[in-house]
Amino acid sequence: MSRQTAVGPTAGTNTGASTGTDTEAADAPGASGPHKESAGDPTALKVVPTRHYGRWAAAVAVLVVLVQFGYGLATNPVWEWDVFRAYVLSDSIVQAVGMTLQLTAYATGLGFLLGTVLAFMRLSQNPVLRTVAWGYIWIFRSIPMIVQLVFWFNLSALYERLGLGIPFGPVFWSVNSNDLIGTIGAALIGLSLHQAAYSAEIVRGGVISVDQGQLEAAAALGIPRLRQIRRIILPQAMRAILPTAGNEIISLLKGTSVVYVMAIGELFYQAQVIYGRNGHVIPLLMVATAWYVFLTSVLSVAQYYVERRFARGTNRTPPPTPLQRARRFVTQLRAAAQERPTNPAGGAA
Repeated sequence: MSRQTAVGPTAGTNTGASTGTDTEAADAPGASGPHKESAGDPTALKVVPTRHYGRWAAAVAVLVVLVQFGYGLATNPVWEWDVFRAYVLSDSIVQAVGMTLQLTAYATGLGFLLGTVLAFMRLSQNPVLRTVAWGYIWIFRSIPMIVQLVFWFNLSALYERLGLGIPFGPVFWSVNSNDLIGTIGAALIGLSLHQAAYSAEIVRGGVISVDQGQLEAAAALGIPRLRQIRRIILPQAMRAILPTAGNEIISLLKGTSVVYVMAIGELFYQAQVIYGRNGHVIPLLMVATAWYVFLTSVLSVAQYYVERRFARGTNRTPPPTPLQRARRFVTQLRAAAQERPTNPAGGAA
C-alpha cells in the first residue's frame, strides 16, 4: 500500500509536468502548429536585400555630370555644329580618311609580318639571330615614332643614292634615294618598322604561351618545323596574340596622325589644313574626333568576332553575341505580347 501511495503522486506530478510543458511548448513563439512558423524553415524567413546607398549616390553623380556635359555640347555655340555637319562628309575629309586607312592597313601587314620573323629569331637557338632581333626591338622601341618618320623622310641627306652590288665592292645598280623612297614610302617604312618592334613581342608572348608538350609531340611525329609553326603553334598562340594585337592596330590607326609632319594628307593633317584656312578650329577637330571614334569602333567589333572565331577550340558553346542577345530579347517580347490575355472587347485584360 505504501508503495502504491508513493507511486500515485509521482505519476500525477509527471503527468502534470508533461501537460504543462506541452502547453508551454505549444504557446512558444517558434513552436510548430497549424498557425505557427517553424524556426528551422529557411523559407519562412524574410529576405531583405542589401542596400548599396553609396553605389546609387555615385551613379546619380555620374549621371548628373553626363547630362550636364551633354547639355553643354548641345547648347554651347563654340562647338559650331553647323560647321561640323558641313565638313564631316566632305570630299577632302573622306579622302583623308581613305589615306589613314591605307597607311594603317599597309603598316599593320608589314609590321606584323616582320614582327613574326623577329619573334621567332628571338626564340631561335642561334645566338646571332637572338642578338640581332633583341637589338632591333630595343632600338626601335626606344626611338619615338615621330623621330623615325623625320629620319626616313630625310634619308637622302645621308644616302643620296641607293644601289645593289657586292658588299665592300663595286655597285652594279643604283638609284636616287628620293626617286626610290617618296613621302608615302618614307611614312610606310617608318610606321612598319616601328610597329614591327612591338608586334615581335606580342607574337613572342603568344608563342611562349603554347604548352611545350605540343612541340615535343609534333617533333616526335616527324612534322617539319615550318608546319609545326603554321599548323600547331600559331593557331593556338592567336588566342593570346589577338587582344594585344587589336590594341596595337587601334593605336596604329590613331598614330598615323603623326605623319602630319611629312605633309601627308591623312585625316588629322587635312583637318589642320581646313581650320587653318577658315579659322573654325573646334568643329574641325570634332570632325577628326568623330571619324577616329567611328573607325576604332569598327575595328573593335572586328576584333571581337575574330577572337570569338579563334576561341572555338576552347569553348564549344560560346556566349551569344550582342546581335544574338538583341534578337533573343525581341523574340521574348513578341512571345510575351502574344501570350498576354485579352478581354472580350479586344483590349488587354
